Amino acid sequence: MSQFRERLRAVRHAFGAFRQRLRQRPNKLGTIRQGVGQRIYRQTARIAGEERISSLSSTYHKYRNRLRSFVHQYIDPDSWYYSYLKTAVKVFFWSFLLLGLYVFTLNYNFLYLTGEMPSVEELKNPKLNQSSEIYSQDGILIGKFYAENRSPIKYENIPKQLINALIATEDARFYDHGGVDPRAIGRAVISLGREGGGSTITQQLAKNLFKTRRKTNTGLLTRIPFIRKVIYKSKEWLMALKLERNFSKQEIITYYFNTVDFGSNAFGLKTAARTFFNKVPDSLNVQEGAVLVGLQKATTNYNPLKHPDRSRERRNVVLGQMAKYKFLSKTQADSISALALVTDFTPENPYSGPATYLKNAVQDYVKKWGEENGYDLNTDGLRIITTIDSRMQSYAEEATSEKMKQLQRTFDNHWRGRNPWTDEDGNELPGFIDSVARRTERYKTLSRRFMPLYPDSITYYMKKVKYKMRVFSWNSKRGYDSTNMTPYDSIAYYKHFLQSGMVAMDPHTGYIRAWVGGLDYDYFKYDHVKQAKRQPGSTFKPFVYTTAIDDTLINLSPCDRIEDRPFRKEYRENGEDKVWEPRNSTGYYTYSNMTLRRAMARSVNSITAQLTDRVTPERVAQYAHRMGIKSRLEAVPSIGLGSSDVSLYELVAAYCTFINDGESTDPVIVQRIEDRDGNVLETFTSQHKRVISSETAFLMRYMLQGGLQESGGTSQNLWSFDLFKNHNEMGAKTGTTSNNSDGWFVGVSNNLVVGAWVGGDDRSIHFRSTDLGEGAKTALPLVGRFLEKVYADPKFKNLQGPFPKAVGITKEYLNCGYSGDEEESSESDSTDIGAVNDSTFVPTSPAPDPTAPPDTTIRQ
Repeated sequence: MSQFRERLRAVRHAFGAFRQRLRQRPNKLGTIRQGVGQRIYRQTARIAGEERISSLSSTYHKYRNRLRSFVHQYIDPDSWYYSYLKTAVKVFFWSFLLLGLYVFTLNYNFLYLTGEMPSVEELKNPKLNQSSEIYSQDGILIGKFYAENRSPIKYENIPKQLINALIATEDARFYDHGGVDPRAIGRAVISLGREGGGSTITQQLAKNLFKTRRKTNTGLLTRIPFIRKVIYKSKEWLMALKLERNFSKQEIITYYFNTVDFGSNAFGLKTAARTFFNKVPDSLNVQEGAVLVGLQKATTNYNPLKHPDRSRERRNVVLGQMAKYKFLSKTQADSISALALVTDFTPENPYSGPATYLKNAVQDYVKKWGEENGYDLNTDGLRIITTIDSRMQSYAEEATSEKMKQLQRTFDNHWRGRNPWTDEDGNELPGFIDSVARRTERYKTLSRRFMPLYPDSITYYMKKVKYKMRVFSWNSKRGYDSTNMTPYDSIAYYKHFLQSGMVAMDPHTGYIRAWVGGLDYDYFKYDHVKQAKRQPGSTFKPFVYTTAIDDTLINLSPCDRIEDRPFRKEYRENGEDKVWEPRNSTGYYTYSNMTLRRAMARSVNSITAQLTDRVTPERVAQYAHRMGIKSRLEAVPSIGLGSSDVSLYELVAAYCTFINDGESTDPVIVQRIEDRDGNVLETFTSQHKRVISSETAFLMRYMLQGGLQESGGTSQNLWSFDLFKNHNEMGAKTGTTSNNSDGWFVGVSNNLVVGAWVGGDDRSIHFRSTDLGEGAKTALPLVGRFLEKVYADPKFKNLQGPFPKAVGITKEYLNCGYSGDEEESSESDSTDIGAVNDSTFVPTSPAPDPTAPPDTTIRQ
């Protein structure tokens, strides 16, 4: 033992001698340091004053000497360990100082070195990106909009075994640490990560909650690979400590399950439970909870849909951890591990569920509102209550599906395998599909890739290469067929389909009750309610009759008569002389004097043209705009026959004026918007403005009833539907454009106005026969079937009933009957196409691409 002491003393003596020799050498670094120190001293003295610097220096040395004297009372400065102790204290002091400086740099992003940290307010009140939910007016969830599909959940709705599974797998000492677990960090370092990482649940929450590793949250030092990881981890440690100081363990668990990403666009436990198992969280069993916890290791590798074997293996690891930490018995864990992996994958997307076309309109409306009021539709968790009634919406979709399926069968049989895109003479349009194909994104992408050197490659990929795809089909119960097609063939396939749109509106409140923009949003994105604009044909005629009755300079009544005779109008357009001669749909004129009511009921073109000329096209356009038509209207002689394009949305809104006692009604699709806590942010109501007199509104309702009541009325097919119980009264107007390209119908009752449109995506796609293609045969059945379903529902019994009785009507409208001769000489059904039609022979130009806004300034 004495020899060992002697050797140790000799080593210590040798080391001391070595240090002494080092001290005796010239200290260049010390000289440099001394020179720099002198320069700093001189500059500081110049700024602060030499006396003040001297005073501070003497104070510093005084306290330093006191500290030394105090230390020397207990530690001999000549002892062998004094220098080591002094060095250790210096290392500790400088380490503590550097750590404080590092924490300061992290906290305040000093010199933009490390990236931003959340503020104190953000840490105390963290805000989750939450999906905004869209509800029908009767409280049914119909869709979501989100950046991250997340719906929050409360702690009491999280299954206990799911919490146990998370703790056992991710952070066994969760209840014992304060946000950072030094023991777990040490274990991870020693085992090089083989025995698990050192991150706690709180650290993972900090990463999920504040997106510490996103590119927009980086600083200058994070560009260095190793330093980047150190900074990320340091931030998460620091935030974890702060979170533990501000929240209880229960709150941290709740925040964790609300923020975590489970993959498959499922953020948070509530969405994940619905996506993977079609359940609410508190109904998840142990094995399902273990699957979700297992996803945290790698959401793609352990996705139960893509990799079921890996997911089952990972699930069993989680169950093993639960058994290890006594949350399950070994027997329970083994028996559950033997079970097969069972999922019920139910993914969500913003357009799943009902009212898919309406959601685009809601999205546009709320985004604009959000920009004005400081809210984000995709992240702020808004609760949007629409005016849609879920049952009416369901009935509208069912009616559209039923009637369009029947109509498509008729259309296909009508063309018997021929392509339906034809010119006015019935000849197939050459190059039609080629012109459509050139407007597609696929063609444009291929053009950028191969033009101008390899044009044949475009043809090859468009017309030769077949791709596996799902295509819409009326013949499949699933609504689609899986097939192999070339892009060119798929375009031709879809162009054979007739399209439709239907919208129902409360005429008094402006609330939209149902909205069906097309056949199926998954395959046809174009909305035929608001986005599409087409010539309305005879459904525009009521605006002409309204002008004639309401304008005091004209002041006509439903009993006034006009002769059904040829009409010729010479006019100038763009400096060019033109002549317009409209024809009746029957091809002849009766030369009888018809009342305005019968003329509108039979949709006689010659009388509407004469009336338009009398009131002037300009006045017709003014009245239509006042009543709710927003599209540009060309004040040309043919305006009364519907030559200017309008949307179904604005046409139905304008018809509501007749029912709402002469006051225009702006459509309303959003009833109110609430924040994530249920506080009402804003309530929306329709703006009402008197645009025609109450008397005119009453008389126009009476005129619209003529479509069902007058001999030869074009809306009489509506009688074939069960709509007239409980003294229900209705009025209606049909419309059909040139070549039967568009079929329209608007039906009005005292509490509901419903409009429908049917046609091809291009105007060249149509029936060849008016008997098949008129609005009474295409669009009317959609409205009739929809109303039939609505009226059969006891919930909507209050929607039925008569129109209000006449009060203070001064104009003649009842006693304007016909004599026997007049009745015989009126328009008959002796022609091949019959008298019950209303085709308006208005020249049209080729239809625009339905993926782009159509031209609304067609001139006649």
